[in-house]
Amino acid sequence: MLPETTVAIVSNAINKGDVLGAARIAGIQAAKRTAELIPLCHPLLVGGVVINFTIGDDSVEVETEVEAVDRTGVEMEALTACAIAALTIYDMCKSADRSMVVGELCLWEKTGGRSGVWRRPEIH
Repeated sequence: MLPETTVAIVSNAINKGDVLGAARIAGIQAAKRTAELIPLCHPLLVGGVVINFTIGDDSVEVETEVEAVDRTGVEMEALTACAIAALTIYDMCKSADRSMVVGELCLWEKTGGRSGVWRRPEIH
């Protein structure tokens, strides 16, 4: 996004309101409704969703942590939460900056479920 857009987000100067607050709520709702959005995805009882934002000079990074006690992992819930939070940021800021790009959605770490622990290898 344009640097002016990140400044407007941080200073709460976007016309639609609190961008990060709305994105956080949207991400939490998305995590809880993932099974309704993705065919054949198991419905899970999500116990907790934490969404953090890192503001760069010309970007907002979204990171999500989802917890549940269930038979399977919650990586789809976490990825869905990130995607919807990012799309909410786009929607709220598009009147100020249509050049924004939503990019690189990936899983960094997963614990639990049948497959156990998985971490993205560092690329040098």
